[in-house]
Amino acid sequence: MCVSKKKVIAKIIKNEILVDNVYKMVVKSEELIYDFKPGQFVNLYSKDKSMLLPRPISVCEVDEENKEITLVFMVVGKGTKEFSKLRENDDVYLMAFLGNGFDLDCEGENIIVGGGVGTPPLLELAKRLKGNNKIFLGFRKDVYLIDEFKKYGEVYIATEDGEHGEKGNVIDLMNKYVKKADRIYSCGPKGMLKAVKEYASNNNVDAYLSLEERMGCGFGACVGCAVKIKEDTDKGYKNKKVCVDGPVFKACEVMFDE
Repeated sequence: MCVSKKKVIAKIIKNEILVDNVYKMVVKSEELIYDFKPGQFVNLYSKDKSMLLPRPISVCEVDEENKEITLVFMVVGKGTKEFSKLRENDDVYLMAFLGNGFDLDCEGENIIVGGGVGTPPLLELAKRLKGNNKIFLGFRKDVYLIDEFKKYGEVYIATEDGEHGEKGNVIDLMNKYVKKADRIYSCGPKGMLKAVKEYASNNNVDAYLSLEERMGCGFGACVGCAVKIKEDTDKGYKNKKVCVDGPVFKACEVMFDE
């Protein structure tokens, strides 16, 4: 195990539904050291004894002054179903902050690309980046956090049916609206991340991807989230753990089904 963090108790400040099956939870903990970097995540622990492993949840926003963390998650199983039922003043155990986040050293033209529940962890990133932000967000149908993102850049939206924004996907939007880019930051489904990597390679743009591999434990013990990352070895790559070595990697180093 590679984590020296400890579990702390957090108080639920707010827990509300954003769209179907997607919840926004705000928690407060005086015990945490708020040394957060956008792209990191927390482990939430169930009170159900049958669920021993925590649920890794990406961090949407961090309010260091008020000691609050905003988490946005989709209900996909028993653990997240339990979390969706928590109410104001309930307690929850969490471990934070885990993983490696995005580098924030680009002060030029930043392109931010999010897909579905890969969108929330990009909000704090957009808030902290210097330079100009163009933000491309893709959803199947229902959209959320749009007004929050608009505070930190020029926002473009794509949905499958075109009910919100333009019909299509975020890669189509990038091709349509991006004339110049110094760096791309992205989080979302694998197919979208592969397309972002290809776009960055074709346009000679530095890019960072936050991978959404399913994590078992969230702190490097189970090796369930291993991915191939290019390195100078006999094989040409090393298997690295998304939860510990990532979730953020350079796009050019990520090997998608290669």
